Amino acid sequence: QVQLMESGGGLVQPGGSLRLSCVPSAGIFTFKSTGWYRQAPGKERELVATITTDRNTNYADSVKGRFTVSRDTARNTVYLQMNSLKPEDTAVYYCNAVENIWLTQYWGQGTQVTVSS
Repeated sequence: QVQLMESGGGLVQPGGSLRLSCVPSAGIFTFKSTGWYRQAPGKERELVATITTDRNTNYADSVKGRFTVSRDTARNTVYLQMNSLKPEDTAVYYCNAVENIWLTQYWGQGTQVTVSS
């Protein structure tokens, strides 16, 4: 069973930065897509950013130009660099991975990101 280990959440002031990390128990190469979703209180879970094995990226319009998703194969880690954070970015952030071929989807336990002054 694949586990996604998330870290990096916390409290940050508006305009600040935060980097989330996700380390899967399986090699990143086994996933055709990895990335991040988030869920704010009272709202549905939404896509934030994803990256595929061929390095195509997809971002929510609300985070374009501020967030960067990346993969580090050597460290077997998926990152979400979050800059210029806004209060509306406050949410629980979930790592996500889609396995090659079978397209099985895995989720991390979630890490809280709070943007507040």
